[in-house]
Amino acid sequence: MLAVLSSSTVSYDGAIPLVSFDGAIPLSKFVELNDPVMGGQSSGTWSVDAVGKYGTFNGHVLDVPSLSAPGFIKAAADGTFPDASKAATGGLVLMVRSTTPSYTGFQVSFASGTLAPPYSCAGGGSIPFSRGCFKAPFSVPAGDAFTAVHVPFAAFSDKWSPATGKQTTSCAEDADVCPTAGHLKAIQRLEVWAEGADGPVHLEVQSISAGPSVAAGQPSIGAASPARASEATAAQLTAAAAAATAAAAAAAAAAAA
Repeated sequence: MLAVLSSSTVSYDGAIPLVSFDGAIPLSKFVELNDPVMGGQSSGTWSVDAVGKYGTFNGHVLDVPSLSAPGFIKAAADGTFPDASKAATGGLVLMVRSTTPSYTGFQVSFASGTLAPPYSCAGGGSIPFSRGCFKAPFSVPAGDAFTAVHVPFAAFSDKWSPATGKQTTSCAEDADVCPTAGHLKAIQRLEVWAEGADGPVHLEVQSISAGPSVAAGQPSIGAASPARASEATAAQLTAAAAAATAAAAAAAAAAAA
């Protein structure tokens, strides 16, 4: 079972808690899903350590015989999550640790604005009406302690391949695939994946929250560094400003004529 916070409580450091396992809040059903539904052979489990107060995602990703490519395992929670829109310029913060830190297929996703979150998080925008499930990769550092892994929202996209999990269009390439404050206001589902890379997987999750941007000088261990996310955002703003300037100039020229 996965604990999903039902109120928009902001922690002392500005983070908005979305998931925890401390038993202080009602639990919602957590579902573990493997690629055998597509004929694959990967397998996984989900369990909660009530003493340690964390969830354990464990399994092994193997090739899907029909595709000759790695499959996936994932764990998903549906529910009414807190409004995370105030963290729109930040990202998801995963408190995690792993005995398989070299595994390269960790992904995290969230669904918002979809009629059927499971459908959207299976299609990745590649099939009709499957937009709205935003996914990004992340890595976990080696070590015994839980570590905060920051995944910038600018690193997420709701267009990705359901075969590999890799983004087909990035937020830096097209702002249309980026999550917005509106999406973060009404998250419907959260998922943790092991996908697109063969191998054993062991991930322990203490909590998931939405938090502000990582402070200057602090590392981000997610899909993209804060600097790269900021560069992408700055590039988009620069392009928008240039377009606005050009439009204004055209309007002025038309008025003068």
